[in-house]
Amino acid sequence: MKLIECVPNFSEGRDTKIIEKIANQIKNVEGVKLLDVDPGMATNRTVVTFVGEPTSVVEAAFNAIKAASELIDMSKHTGEHPRMGATDVCPFIPVAGISMEETVEWAKKLAKMVGEELEIPVFLYEEAASVPERKNLANIRSGEYEGLESKLKDPEWKPDFGKAAFNPRSGATVIGARDFLVAYNVNLNTTSVKKANEVAFDVRENGRPKRENDSPTGKILLDENGEQLRTPGTLKSVKAIGWFIEEYGIAQVSMNLTNIIETPLHMAFEEVVKSAFSHGMRVTGSELIGLVPKKVMVDAGKYFLEKQGRSIGIPEEDIIGIAVKSLGLSELKPFDFRQKIIEYLIDEDTSKKLVDLTVKGFADETSRESPAPGGGSVAAYCGAIGASLGTMVANLSANKAGWEDRWKEFSEWAEKGQSIKDELLRLIDEDTLAFNKIMDAFRLPKSSPEERKGRKKAIKAATKNAIRIPYKVMTTSYKALDLLEYMTKNGNPNSISDAGVGVLAVRTAVEGAYMNVRINCKDFDDEVFVNETLEKSGSVLEKTKVRSKEILEIVYSVI
Repeated sequence: MKLIECVPNFSEGRDTKIIEKIANQIKNVEGVKLLDVDPGMATNRTVVTFVGEPTSVVEAAFNAIKAASELIDMSKHTGEHPRMGATDVCPFIPVAGISMEETVEWAKKLAKMVGEELEIPVFLYEEAASVPERKNLANIRSGEYEGLESKLKDPEWKPDFGKAAFNPRSGATVIGARDFLVAYNVNLNTTSVKKANEVAFDVRENGRPKRENDSPTGKILLDENGEQLRTPGTLKSVKAIGWFIEEYGIAQVSMNLTNIIETPLHMAFEEVVKSAFSHGMRVTGSELIGLVPKKVMVDAGKYFLEKQGRSIGIPEEDIIGIAVKSLGLSELKPFDFRQKIIEYLIDEDTSKKLVDLTVKGFADETSRESPAPGGGSVAAYCGAIGASLGTMVANLSANKAGWEDRWKEFSEWAEKGQSIKDELLRLIDEDTLAFNKIMDAFRLPKSSPEERKGRKKAIKAATKNAIRIPYKVMTTSYKALDLLEYMTKNGNPNSISDAGVGVLAVRTAVEGAYMNVRINCKDFDDEVFVNETLEKSGSVLEKTKVRSKEILEIVYSVI
């Protein structure tokens, strides 16, 4: 499936009825999912995020832009954020199964519709820009709404779509395609916009103009072409300004991180902390506008854990929780990362998952008269528990008093353990789904030769999958023995029995999964596939028996 994310910014952040009407135009389009509506009182601006297939995204974006043009009067608009239209900017971001080049074409299709059907001047930006000067949003938006009428009279600023005529009610709209951008504000313990701008100039890539004698009041220096000379800031791919937010009574450094690989969120935060301190201020927290990819928060959490000399091999949600606390994201209002991370919101699978059950719920579900979940899912769960026990020993070892110089060693092992555990947790549901797919295949109609042929093909594919899943449980569980053996020999000796129980759980997982491989191979007519799989799975089982026996001998020799 081709998926595009769209993040339109509307110049209304105070009237909830208007915001709701605009959002409903998106919500009511089949094929899109509205992920987030983030209004700002002081900025008088709402950032909306939704995803979907290209055709549906274009339809939803057009309907929202049309509604905004009818509901928002720019001639009466005021707000802290730079803006030039009722729908100020509307970027498309490729999410899955689609290239940037294709995304640009869809953005242009929307721009054409807005320009011609709504008679709103449209400028293309970023990857969709028609000329280099329009790639940067700040260049297009310079002069803002108040300067738009005179700007449209300049032939160099002829819109890419729509007439070069001032639309006093709707202003102009910027549409384009770009990579993922993070809108991020850092809070300062000051009300001074001037002081906030000093920090913004320090960190943003564009920096500040060079002045004579490096004096703040000195004459701005120009190059031979009459262009301003600039002292670049410390952060690549970052745009920043300082402003005062009356709603919170503080000044902020407002940033757009346009390349989160080049400048991750946590590094932007740290640079602002450093600059603020040099100007006699303190960072008190920060604010995320819209959504972020999960990796942004995980990387931030790991950075702060490593800075503290703590293990990063902890559950993903715990890592993200550290990021939230370290960045002070709950200072201004409660921050629920489950509502701010795009991967959590984009998952439309609302079906009941075994991994989401309580321990009692999983046991109860297994005990019922339905054949699934069965031994395969339980084997995967045993493997996950075994990997979890090894990871626990690694984390206890990382935090053991007197072992402070070894925290990184155990942190790396704990991170490997978390990865194995997470994969096995996923396989719990995969095993049950594989069984259900076999049942679905057997229920297919078989009244005609074509139907019988399709049914046979579906049964074969589903059976192969049902063999591969428990084999994957075996190989993944086996990896946990490396962790458990290392912890047994080198980890916290007080927890060696925990590692021993982990070994038993892993051995159960491998042998239990092997039984499922065997029974699913029985009577399967692909002889080559069956023989290869039985040979490989038998080898894993034998290696597991030998290694687990050796590790358990070490455990018993100590206890």
